[in-house]
Amino acid sequence: MKSTINPADRSFVSYLPELIEYPDSGIITKVIVKDKNCQHNLLCLAKSAKLEEHISPCNATINVIQGKGILTLDGEEIKLEPGVFVFMKANSPHALQALEKLAFVLTHSEKL
Repeated sequence: MKSTINPADRSFVSYLPELIEYPDSGIITKVIVKDKNCQHNLLCLAKSAKLEEHISPCNATINVIQGKGILTLDGEEIKLEPGVFVFMKANSPHALQALEKLAFVLTHSEKL
């Protein structure tokens, strides 16, 4: 499921914990805001949900809000927990598994 929360034509404030909505299985993606330079998404993963290894043509960041998971980035396992910030260079192979319910902001920059 994917939905857009805010338009990019005005300033706004969002309290992210209020936007979190965990599915029974899989992933819910909410686009917080999108403009021509970047897209900020709130991803909410059910316990044990996985994102198989893939690459993105643009730089990306992860900012964990709630829960725990494991990100495999360029072959290295990174523990995801609240407060963790990850920068992923464009075209870096990565995969993710939620060890418990997991919510984070994923930001994609302009495509390279």
